[in-house]
Amino acid sequence: MFDEVVVAVGINQDKRGFFTMDQRMDIISAAVRGMEGVRVIKYENLTIDTCRELGIRHIVRGVRNMLDFETERSNADMNRRIAPEIETIIIPTSQEFAHISSSAVRDILKHNGDTTQFLPEGVVLPPWNMQ
Repeated sequence: MFDEVVVAVGINQDKRGFFTMDQRMDIISAAVRGMEGVRVIKYENLTIDTCRELGIRHIVRGVRNMLDFETERSNADMNRRIAPEIETIIIPTSQEFAHISSSAVRDILKHNGDTTQFLPEGVVLPPWNMQ
């Protein structure tokens, strides 16, 4: 669909993250390592402001279910009002991955469980994450 994909890692002030920003950047960078045309950045402002700064005209969001879809549609509608030049594309996940959620993976990690089947190949969470 695109010549370049920017994975933009943001800070959500409403959530207390399980990983630090640097840890998140390392994990995501490992997941996309070797993928041509993919880069990972971090940002702290509005997503649409980052898109404008980088000349990005499309936001791609994945959804697992209707609850995710409604949330993403609401965000897309808000973004469209603020930045009509930026379009959001919502892509449903493959059924084989629909059951995977960050909450479930965090819970497995907190209890020192094995998360390898839920992570992209090549992504290994070091022991400092097992708390």
